[in-house]
Amino acid sequence: MTATQDGSGAAQQGSERAAAGADHGLAEFGYSQSLDRSIGKFASFAAGVSYISILTGTFQLFYFGLGFGGPAYWWSWPMVFVGQLMIALCFAELAGRYPVAGSVYNWSKRLAGPATSWLAGWMMFTASVVTLAAVALAYQLTLPQIWPGFQLVGDGTGASFGLSAVVWGVILILFTTLVNAFGVKLMTRINSTGVFIELIAAVLLVVLLGVNIVHPPSVLFDTHGLGATHPAGYLGAFLVGALASAYVMYGFDTASSLGEETVDPRRTAPLAILRAVIASFVIGGLILLFGILAAPNLDDPRLGTSAGGLQLIVLQALGGGVGTVFLVCAIVAVTVCALAVHTAAIRLMFAMARDNALPAGAVLARIDPKRKTPVVPAILIGVVAVLILVVNIGTPEIFTAVTSVAVIMIYLAYLLVTAPLLVRRLRGQWPDPGAAPGYFSLGRFGLPVNILATLWGAGMALNLAWPREAVYGAGVLRWIAFLFIGALSVIGLAWFLLRGRHQLGCLPEHMAKQLDADPTTPGERA
Repeated sequence: MTATQDGSGAAQQGSERAAAGADHGLAEFGYSQSLDRSIGKFASFAAGVSYISILTGTFQLFYFGLGFGGPAYWWSWPMVFVGQLMIALCFAELAGRYPVAGSVYNWSKRLAGPATSWLAGWMMFTASVVTLAAVALAYQLTLPQIWPGFQLVGDGTGASFGLSAVVWGVILILFTTLVNAFGVKLMTRINSTGVFIELIAAVLLVVLLGVNIVHPPSVLFDTHGLGATHPAGYLGAFLVGALASAYVMYGFDTASSLGEETVDPRRTAPLAILRAVIASFVIGGLILLFGILAAPNLDDPRLGTSAGGLQLIVLQALGGGVGTVFLVCAIVAVTVCALAVHTAAIRLMFAMARDNALPAGAVLARIDPKRKTPVVPAILIGVVAVLILVVNIGTPEIFTAVTSVAVIMIYLAYLLVTAPLLVRRLRGQWPDPGAAPGYFSLGRFGLPVNILATLWGAGMALNLAWPREAVYGAGVLRWIAFLFIGALSVIGLAWFLLRGRHQLGCLPEHMAKQLDADPTTPGERA
């Protein structure tokens, strides 16, 4: 070989190494860079914030918390925040080491056995699809209060409420499907713009509610006498009301689930996760706090119903014109929330399909060569979410119960990450001594934080699943959490153990290109 040829070969090999390094460590996990890496710091933060969605959660669930726990239910917000922050800290540490799509699934895969990781992914995926349908229904709670003409069917009572909700839900899911199928750049532009509007609106809402306060802070200890009618006293009523907060503050892992599309994900994703949780806690907590203090009449029974809630307080306290503007912003928040939930579900399905961990894995993991996004999962998830919505037409109580169970499944999926991580810590296997330094680490606080995260996750999952007639309905529906999750787990694991585990392995088209051995490559350090 001539000197020129040798130089050209070295240059080519160098460019290959540069390309491998440009995937931000993805090759370390055996995957090639197939998604479009274009998400920056704010877009990553926005992904986590939009899934939590401050305005969506507070407007959609305020009536539930107030109705079951009275004004004192507000204290569940900081309680849930502390518990979820412990989980977020564990996730931030994992995001810095494993910047791959389908965060919960891939994290569990590296911490536990294949059955545990598959179950975590299966739980998170199915829950995300149901959650997409549930979020889409939030349009119906707000749009008719902006303009009566948005009540598409009937007068908004009885069956007409559900029919109108389904129509609006289908429209929203069609929108999120088209956007996600078009590509991640369009999704992040819309999502980031929506989150920017949501954050500005949320801060302004806090200020305007704050200057319209009519109650002293002592009202936050008012239980509305709800403990007298509950078998466990006010503690029992408070735990039910706390579900309104628990139903909101999750989904922050979305920032890491988009890791393969994020620039410098090992530094960006951990901070995005923590900023999303903290921002949501502060702004959301202030909205709820000042909303309660600014309510003209806290004894108004409409505040504890889906037809009233926080929307009614905003309209009463701020006036029809100003209040309507904030309700429009709430619709923007619902839109980007649904978009983020849909996006996260797609990335999870893609991650599992790429490992051939789902039926028809090659089809589901196929990346559109032009748009650099998995189109089939976007369409499939949209179709299934619409089918789930149809359940709301004839049997809304079943839909309500199943969507509540979906939140439990997400908490369980989180537990299938924090619990194996805790086991690894107790065995002295985490943090991995061979891991590259310089990324987010909990250091000596890792063990106590991990213990709290695991205990909190298990305790809240149990509280969410407790067979309460007020939450799930009478008869067999009271036990739907245990029945639905049990059946879903048995069916899923049966497929995995009988067939799925025998075909596990990265699909050839998604495997990283193997360069010649080099002891200094990141793969040796991971």
